[in-house]
Amino acid sequence: MREPMIDPARYPLFDKLLFAVFVLAVPAVVGSSWTIFRDGDVSWHVAAGRWILAHGRVPDTDPFSHTMEGQPWVAFEWLSEVIYASAFNVASYAGLAATVTLALIAMYAILFDFLRRRAGPIAILVAFAVVNILTYPFLLARPHVLAWPLLAGWTAVLLKCRDSGQAPPWALALLMFLWANIHGSFAMGFIIAGAVALDALVAVRWDRNVLLRWLMFGLASLAAALLNLNGLDGLLHPLTVSGMKTLPAIEEWLPSNPRTSPFFYFILLGTLGILLFRRASFTVGELLLLLFSLALAFWHIRHQGVLAIIAALIVTPRLAGEARSQAAPLFKSTADWRIWTTAWITALLLIVGLRFAIPAQPREGFSNPRNLIAHVPSALKREPVLNEYSFGGPLILAGIRPYIDGRADMYGDAFFSDYLKIVDGDHARFDRAVRRYGISWTILQKDDRLVKVLDARPEWKRLYGDKIGVIHIHQPRMTGELSSAR
Repeated sequence: MREPMIDPARYPLFDKLLFAVFVLAVPAVVGSSWTIFRDGDVSWHVAAGRWILAHGRVPDTDPFSHTMEGQPWVAFEWLSEVIYASAFNVASYAGLAATVTLALIAMYAILFDFLRRRAGPIAILVAFAVVNILTYPFLLARPHVLAWPLLAGWTAVLLKCRDSGQAPPWALALLMFLWANIHGSFAMGFIIAGAVALDALVAVRWDRNVLLRWLMFGLASLAAALLNLNGLDGLLHPLTVSGMKTLPAIEEWLPSNPRTSPFFYFILLGTLGILLFRRASFTVGELLLLLFSLALAFWHIRHQGVLAIIAALIVTPRLAGEARSQAAPLFKSTADWRIWTTAWITALLLIVGLRFAIPAQPREGFSNPRNLIAHVPSALKREPVLNEYSFGGPLILAGIRPYIDGRADMYGDAFFSDYLKIVDGDHARFDRAVRRYGISWTILQKDDRLVKVLDARPEWKRLYGDKIGVIHIHQPRMTGELSSAR
């Protein structure tokens, strides 16, 4: 069944418009949105990168909290943290926005390059819109966004190799080195390679030479992943994180459901309906990969973006019919190529340059409680604190050692579970934490149950409160010191 299209001779004009809108304009808009800072982890990632730049090495113990100081910490996303910190040092939050924008441009450029000869412009338009909708909730200045173009590039090159009957280039294995040091999703790369290799081997009836070439590529990729600066711990860390029992306490690790992710289910049902209508078929490897990615997306909300990118590369060509085989070249001549390439590069430089130059500031909120932190007296900043989980990153960036922050994998299930009960108002657990860690003050969200508990206890005094949170001090410990500091 052929996709209803505009005249194939006019594809290049429509393609150029698609490129301008989705590869350049859309990333420029969404990458500049304040929403990319709506997570407290953004702050500690920047702080970690600045620590690495300052010390010239990757930390192997916790340098930030007062509860886990000196405890082992696997900084498995160190390279992305250095990238973000470098951008932050140049242009503060505008630098982070520029970095996110570049990552989005790279991802969409890879998708465009792969799909142009495999799907019609309408199919590509729909695919890009779907990818944008499903990745937007997870669009943050955090390491996983830098991994998106790596995921797209890795998958696209492997699919091209399978379709051409060639083994993956050795240079592609080097991409795994970058990926393993940027984000834990590198483990997905091995799943993708295995699924694509299965299709390639089935096509040649398990030819021994082809099997050997794919096997050698797999081993080379594994060796590249082991070259991360955390060694075997860095390689196994994704499994350690996903196995934590307290992950559901973090929103992005919750299972997908129609109430919190209605667009995901709407798009999923719509795509399934179109696939059935078109009677689309998939290879065994493609089907296994899609089902595995779908299972991950159901298991944890955060994997919906990974599914969207993989599905864009695999599903979109299955919905495009045969019309695309008639598509004309994107450029009519060498002169045409030079004109458009120059225009796009100029637009890219302008977008990135403006994004670096125009200041960006996160909105005041639970992930960026600037005003709340500004009301912490200097003497108090040096004292042990019990903080709201989402405040941990901003506290680290402000030079304050938190009780807990977004590195839940380092704190572990037992500590994290105990913390959740404390902020839920457990008197006994809170008192034990005060004695054990010498807590002198708290900085909590205004709706945390512990706030009401502290308001009712005479030894704790409310120092400051606003629409975001509340600061309490332990009067027997801090009143005299604060008075002398003033």
